[in-house]
Amino acid sequence: MAQWHGVSRRKVTGGRLNRSRGKRKTEISSENQYAFVGDIDATKKYRKNAGSQTVRVTSAHTVNVHTKDGKTIRSTISNVLENSANLNFVRRNIVTKGAIIQTELGKVRVTSRPGMDGVVSGVMIEE
Repeated sequence: MAQWHGVSRRKVTGGRLNRSRGKRKTEISSENQYAFVGDIDATKKYRKNAGSQTVRVTSAHTVNVHTKDGKTIRSTISNVLENSANLNFVRRNIVTKGAIIQTELGKVRVTSRPGMDGVVSGVMIEE
């Protein structure tokens, strides 16, 4: 569900203000698009203001892992181990920036923003 980010029609004290212009389309934000761990890599394009577009990850199966020796290897994601953004994201296998995920290569910390960049990238964690 979209959220409205307009100016309130109430004062701090609870009294009503005389603002009767209604809601504007530009004041409504886009929906939250979470990147779930899935069987395929899937993205979705969103239209922004002035016709520009952004790509969001809807389903993540692989991750670009940057290793210590400077190589980038593509690895598959098995599940989410930790997520400091929200503890429920671990149960729901939602990938966000800063999440610790389990891959074939080991533990990886996500450095990209899947909901904004359209790709999942991360760095290896020392165990």
